[in-house]
Amino acid sequence: MRGLIVLLLCGVVWLPLTHAQEAPLRVDGAITINAWQAKRLYDYGVLFIDVRPLREWGWGHVRGAVHLDLADRFGALAMPHWPRQIPLVIYCESEVCLRSALAAHLAVSWGYRQVFYFRSGYFAWQLLDYPLAKGVETDVAALSAEDP
Repeated sequence: MRGLIVLLLCGVVWLPLTHAQEAPLRVDGAITINAWQAKRLYDYGVLFIDVRPLREWGWGHVRGAVHLDLADRFGALAMPHWPRQIPLVIYCESEVCLRSALAAHLAVSWGYRQVFYFRSGYFAWQLLDYPLAKGVETDVAALSAEDP
C-alpha cells in the first residue's frame, strides 16, 4: 500500500514533466542500458515493461513487452507477491520521457534487484529495426504472478 501512495504522490510531481525535459542519464540502483544492450537482454528473454500511455503503446512497442502505464498499472509491481529477483527492462519513448526513469526508481525502491533503465527507449529500438508489435487496447499484454 505504501508503494502505491508513493507512486501517486510522485505522479503528481513527475507526470506533468514526463515530456518537458531530458530524462536523467542514470537512476540510482538501476543499470542504464543502450539499445544494443537492450536487444541482448531481449534475446535472453528478459521481461520488458513499457510505461507509456495506452495510446502510445497501441502505436507500437517492443514485441513481447508488457504494458504497465506508469500513471495506471505500474504500481501493481509494488505488491509483495511479485518475485524481486526477475530482471526488468523498463522503457518509454526516448531520452525526453521521464516515465522510465521514475518507473526504474520505483522498481528499485520496491526491492527489485535487476532493474535495467532503457533510457533511449522505444524510438531507438524502432530505429534499429528490432522486433516490434502494434496493438490496441484489447491487445494489451497481461502479466500475472502466482499467489504465494
